[in-house]
Amino acid sequence: MKYLYRIYQLFIVLPIFLVATILTACTTVVGCFLGNGHVWGYYPGRLWSRLTVTLLLLPVKVEGREHLRPGQSYVFVANHQGMFDIFLIYGFLNRNFKWMMKKALRKMPFIGIASQYAHHIFVDRSGPSKVRETYDQASEILREGMSLVVFPEGARTFTGHMGLFRRGAFMLADELQLPVCPLTINGSFNVMPRMRDGKWCTWHRLRLTIHEPVEPIGKGRENIDHLKDRSYEAVMGGLVPEYQGYVENPDQ
Repeated sequence: MKYLYRIYQLFIVLPIFLVATILTACTTVVGCFLGNGHVWGYYPGRLWSRLTVTLLLLPVKVEGREHLRPGQSYVFVANHQGMFDIFLIYGFLNRNFKWMMKKALRKMPFIGIASQYAHHIFVDRSGPSKVRETYDQASEILREGMSLVVFPEGARTFTGHMGLFRRGAFMLADELQLPVCPLTINGSFNVMPRMRDGKWCTWHRLRLTIHEPVEPIGKGRENIDHLKDRSYEAVMGGLVPEYQGYVENPDQ
């Protein structure tokens, strides 16, 4: 069955995925250039993500959508298990948002330019002024009423376990007095672990848990720590027992 699934990936999934990626990128670029960037920067990517998961026959379960209030902006924070985190959140969160992503992704064919036109935020840590520029851009997006999705670990896991959370996302939430909504991703690491040889996907169930948002309790360091610690506990608590517990990530 494993080899049949790989043949299916090679001859059916891969060609459709490549064509869909190019069409999605072109639609996003043209749509954002001519029309509303919040619409064209989200819905084509959402459909692309859903198509990818469907093609690979991966079952998806989403829990906790009832915790989200209509019209409320959130800073979403999630554990980073692997590349399928993108498809799971983009396709199934059902919330318009902007990504905060590594600067290196700007160079990816088609995806980089589409992300740029969609006004997703590329994190530049090359110097204090660049960090501040990234921070200001994220603040402006949130002030416009848009939500933001951040992987506060800053890097994908090598083991399936969580690393530490950086403070940046929680500082943004503190500055604008926004709730932080923790997301727990399960299954993405099993579909495509970071350290696996080759590029094959393994069939595994995916689950996205939307936890109850963490509301601010004031402003300043105490609130930042409150948002960060509560979010970390929620995300960690939603992981399957196999991946519970902190493991140091050398990329952090």
